[in-house]
Amino acid sequence: MKYILVTGGVISGIGKGVIASSTGFLMKTLGLRVTSIKIDPYLNIDAGTLSPLDHGEVFVLDDGGEVDLDLGNYERFLDVRLSRDNNITTGKIYREVIERERRGDYLGKTVQVVPHITNAIQNWIERVAKKPVDDSNEEPDICIIELGGTVGDIESAPFIEAMRQFQFRVGYENFFLIHVSLVPVVGSVGEQKTKPTQSSVRDLRGLGLSPDMIACRSTKPLDAEIKNKISMFCHVKPENVVGVHDCNSLYHVPLLLHSQGVLDIIREKLKIASDVDPTKGNLFRKWVELTKRYDRLQDTTTIVLVGKYTNLQDSYISVSKALQHAAMACNRKLIINWVEATDLEEETCATDPIKYHESWKKLCTADGILVPGGFGERGVEGKIAAIKRAREFNIPFLGICLGLQLASIEFARNVCGITNAHSDELKTEDTTPLVIFMPEGSKTQMGGTMRLGSRVTNFVKDYDSIAKKLYGGRESISERHRHRYEVNPKYVPELEKHGLRFVGRDETGERMEILELEGHPYFVASQFHPEYKTRPLNPSPLFLGLILAASGLLETYFESLELPENNRGNLGRYCSFTEISEMSSLAELAPMDQTPTPGNN
Repeated sequence: MKYILVTGGVISGIGKGVIASSTGFLMKTLGLRVTSIKIDPYLNIDAGTLSPLDHGEVFVLDDGGEVDLDLGNYERFLDVRLSRDNNITTGKIYREVIERERRGDYLGKTVQVVPHITNAIQNWIERVAKKPVDDSNEEPDICIIELGGTVGDIESAPFIEAMRQFQFRVGYENFFLIHVSLVPVVGSVGEQKTKPTQSSVRDLRGLGLSPDMIACRSTKPLDAEIKNKISMFCHVKPENVVGVHDCNSLYHVPLLLHSQGVLDIIREKLKIASDVDPTKGNLFRKWVELTKRYDRLQDTTTIVLVGKYTNLQDSYISVSKALQHAAMACNRKLIINWVEATDLEEETCATDPIKYHESWKKLCTADGILVPGGFGERGVEGKIAAIKRAREFNIPFLGICLGLQLASIEFARNVCGITNAHSDELKTEDTTPLVIFMPEGSKTQMGGTMRLGSRVTNFVKDYDSIAKKLYGGRESISERHRHRYEVNPKYVPELEKHGLRFVGRDETGERMEILELEGHPYFVASQFHPEYKTRPLNPSPLFLGLILAASGLLETYFESLELPENNRGNLGRYCSFTEISEMSSLAELAPMDQTPTPGNN
């Protein structure tokens, strides 16, 4: 087993996750099996109780693990399925050690950070690194480990020490360290400064770890003299100092790293005996075409995202990526207009009418409307107003989790005449409980008590469902969930009588999973979170449907599915019908471009 550790310095949020994911992707182009681990040095057991405004999105895995958003990056870039154990937190490690101490596993010894905590970290990494991450059930060849935070943080100290020991446990030829640092530009002349990187590497070396490669984040490409200076003062070869400047998209980063010889550097240190030329492989060629497609997109599609955490867009990172993946598949340049739900409420915005009118202008001029998940009462009426606009004016709409619940409430109020319809989560007095608390949930224990992870959804038979067509006509699907409340089945017959059809249900038939509005071009909502399974080369079906409908291409796309396969790609330049309709997994996709330019970004 080979290990690549990614650390960061100077500032947090520098892009370690993207660089770790991109490095893993490059290793995968060699035909290697890659897994990934994220270390978060906070005391929380997991990310489930963290506010999106504080920490960004909570990403949910198949096994129900609520983890850091970087694991979403890993799954999307590497096309793997990770588990909750792939996210290590200080809380998890200390809980494990304390539980062992209570059982008497340490035989009366004094339990200390060194060696007990550091050994627990190393044992966890070795155990998880061997877990299969795909259907092959084979042990991975390489594990990418990202250490959250920055070097020098008090919280990170036990993990840094564990990694110092770990490099000797696994051996020199099995351990590679990438240190990500910032090269800021200071002054009007635009001079790149190396001192922050020097200080960061000095701190890292003082803790017993020496970087094999330094990835320098910057706004523009690194000057050659800057590379040489960092090489000299940080004790690495000049070719091992790579620049990662701002690109058109994250999808360009793997190609940027490859163009600087990162694969050869890693292969040499880790003694990877592979003569594979990744640029001739199918996976690499598809990725090159993906970046080309992104750069040449011209026709735009505007989606308004009505949320309540829009001040930190990382709160909806999987949603925005799912939209982007679908837009690229449809050859559309995506424009996301972020609208805070409270800004659509006249009473809330009484002191700021300009913001209120600007928000409604964005909503009314959008090609499509998306209402994602969320918790709490704030902004709910604004989201309901946006859903009402989408329903009444035939604007393509996608609701997710809370979006499905609010779509049901809006329909009950304004179509079914249940004017006081609401959710038990939000209102309990003088309201009709259209959305209720799930009986198996807990109102006292918050962490890990929601309905989490992959669950089966069965499509209702004998109904011409848009969602079912988008999922390739399958009778059942498996998607990831994260919720405590659900549509009250008592009111489902009344809603369906007026045209709101629940076309997807759980295995019992009592839990509503997908709704569609009869006669609407695209009014779809899901109780699950389809964004968690999106991939750059395999967009989520419901997001694909939203972009197709918002671009006026949905009916044409459905017509294309009825044509012979060799004619599907001849329907025009507006949609990559062949690729979209045949998508099943990253490995099975047909090449997008037979004559790519390797490394061209």
